[in-house]
Amino acid sequence: MNIKDILKPTNAFNALKLLPLILLVIAIINSYFIVIEGHVGVVKRFGEAKHQESPGLHFKIPFIETVEMIEVRTRKNAEKMASSTKEQMPVTVEVSVNWTVNKEAALDLFKKYGGLNQFEQRILDPRFRSATKDTIPQFEAEQLIQDRASAIQGIERRLSDEMAGFPVIVDNIQIENIVLPKKYINSIEIKQTEKNLAAAEEHKLERQRLEALRAVNTADAKAKGILKVAEAEAQSILLKGKAEAEAIQAKAKALKDNPLIVKLTEAQSWNGQLPSTILGQGTMPIMDIRSLGK
Repeated sequence: MNIKDILKPTNAFNALKLLPLILLVIAIINSYFIVIEGHVGVVKRFGEAKHQESPGLHFKIPFIETVEMIEVRTRKNAEKMASSTKEQMPVTVEVSVNWTVNKEAALDLFKKYGGLNQFEQRILDPRFRSATKDTIPQFEAEQLIQDRASAIQGIERRLSDEMAGFPVIVDNIQIENIVLPKKYINSIEIKQTEKNLAAAEEHKLERQRLEALRAVNTADAKAKGILKVAEAEAQSILLKGKAEAEAIQAKAKALKDNPLIVKLTEAQSWNGQLPSTILGQGTMPIMDIRSLGK
């Protein structure tokens, strides 16, 4: 069917009869809406926000009311900004913050700020940047690298104070990246290398000290062992000498009290031979008998 056929009186009359049915179908389609999980639906009547609806199936007045979806799940906002450290060193930091709209206050947020994007651009972003730029200069570059947690806590405290009274919750602030001048990074690497070398040298000296102490202890223990052995030997000799002296004294006393024991000892020691001269064999003693004849 072309335009000419529709414009014919008969066909135009038929189209007019179908118009109420078409309008009814359109009205039915526009009379309900579905709010998905993680959102609330703000119902507007002629552009004015009237009320909000939770997830599920809802109905509205066709052609008069419209629905604006507001996400109430956690959103992440990331910022990359230039700042400076406590020693006036330029630094670029990338920070992020999670924030969530208070579900019960979604309607109020929409009325005051017009939606999430407007709230983020007009309220959250400027305060987030201000909190970050006010906190970073409180830290030296090395401290900022080694102790990000303190910087994060500082940003979080300041941002929480500035966002008090707004229908949102801010949390989980993170410093994603810190970019410092290359020269400073090189100086940190050199400094860290020197620290590592110093630590290694200190460890080496400590090990040498322990080894020397171990050697001293070993020598001391060995010397004490030798001394103990010497003392034991001396004590043994002393006891042995004392025993021998006591034996000699006992023997002398026994001989003194009984002289026959000496004779008995001599008899027991005699081998049955007469004593020989000290002149040896083949030598005759010369005696002078001239004095005897006078």
